[in-house]
Amino acid sequence: MAAGRSKFSNKFGFIAAAAGSAVGLGNIWKFPFEVANGGGAAFVLMYLLFCFLLCFPVMVTEIAIGRKTQKNPVGAFTALGFPKWRFLGILGIIAGIFILSFYNVVAGWAFGYFVQLSLGNFDIGSQFGEYINNIGRVGAYAVVFMLATAYVVSRGISGGIEKASKILMPTLLGMIIILVFYSMTLPHAFEGIAYYLIPQFSEINFKVVYNALGQAFFSLSLGMGALITYGSYVSKKDNIISSSALITLSDAGIAFLAGLMMFPFVAYLSNGDMASVEGGPGFIFTILPGAFESIGPVVGRLVGALFFLLLAFAALTSTISLLEVPVTYAVDELKIERKYAVWFIALFIFMMGVPSLISSGDSYFFTNFITYIGNEKATSFIDFVQHVGSDTLLPLGGFLITIFTAFVWKKNNLNKEIETGYPGFKGTLIEKYIDFAISYLCPVVLGVIFLLTLLDRFFGVHMF
Repeated sequence: MAAGRSKFSNKFGFIAAAAGSAVGLGNIWKFPFEVANGGGAAFVLMYLLFCFLLCFPVMVTEIAIGRKTQKNPVGAFTALGFPKWRFLGILGIIAGIFILSFYNVVAGWAFGYFVQLSLGNFDIGSQFGEYINNIGRVGAYAVVFMLATAYVVSRGISGGIEKASKILMPTLLGMIIILVFYSMTLPHAFEGIAYYLIPQFSEINFKVVYNALGQAFFSLSLGMGALITYGSYVSKKDNIISSSALITLSDAGIAFLAGLMMFPFVAYLSNGDMASVEGGPGFIFTILPGAFESIGPVVGRLVGALFFLLLAFAALTSTISLLEVPVTYAVDELKIERKYAVWFIALFIFMMGVPSLISSGDSYFFTNFITYIGNEKATSFIDFVQHVGSDTLLPLGGFLITIFTAFVWKKNNLNKEIETGYPGFKGTLIEKYIDFAISYLCPVVLGVIFLLTLLDRFFGVHMF
């Protein structure tokens, strides 16, 4: 352990923080509308398979690199003896900054909905476009959210991130379970559950597979240096395999519960007509307030406020980890004191997010920011940042991490680090699977996904 470096106080603290990094808007905001676009249970099945078969080995690798080096994502590659690969850490930091810049805007929307539904304003769903273009209001919510994020990160690892995660994660799980049970009491709830849980295998096509992998990678915070950073604060006594399994299970489990909570509400609102369900970024913001209103003025207000408070809590667990990555780089590499690094970087990222804040109609330039090759319709700045940060850089980062581990750092060095804390690892089936996945499966699949995304998003070459 590097002298004076902070660390998580125990294994539960690390798992809570890392699971919090993974669990976020991707699970509760993005997952349900991806399920709706993917035909329901078919998408869920693909998502769960990818979480454990493809994402789990990458997670193990990132945590192992962090714990081995006790460094940030950039310094880690120098510490391993491969300074030319520092660019991969820089790529991860850039991806995280891009993602946090738009993520904070959406988190502000969610926090604002909590406030509005607490006041009984159920019309907010039908006024979503007007709401997100009230820059003074949603900007203030985004400021509050970034301040909360920066405050937690400024408190350090054990006193800030770990402490907050130990409170936020159990609270988050408790709120989801309450809402799951409540949603199942609504009329037509079981039509929603059937749509969500009974797969129509005819719905599985390449696009569903492609989107499910992208969702799994985004929701698990892979490819952006977050888990290398958190791994650098992990004790050598911890079992990386079991920790990674618990983090993956927590993330996939909460995403699964979020769908179990959401689709009974959707079925209730659509009178059981699940064929009419269409996903989109505004899915929960436009649909759910109407469902809450129909429940009743008092109960609807309570349930609606609880739901969007849940969404805000989920977002906060992720924004904390996204901010921690560049802060750790500034502290380790630039020798800037943590409290100054936190507030300067938070301000920079918030300002970087202003174009996203005004790109839903308030600013013509940022609303019609760029038109990709082969597309007739312009793409807004907030969508552009998401396309670059999460859809493109994350699979690229995961692909390069597996290439580095398999062919540069070498798999036997990864195994040695895993064996520290898990002496019986060598010769196990899990060791053989990770070897196969890191050397062959993950590089091929992630490489293909990156190329297809690049061609599809930016060059108008649609392969499916």
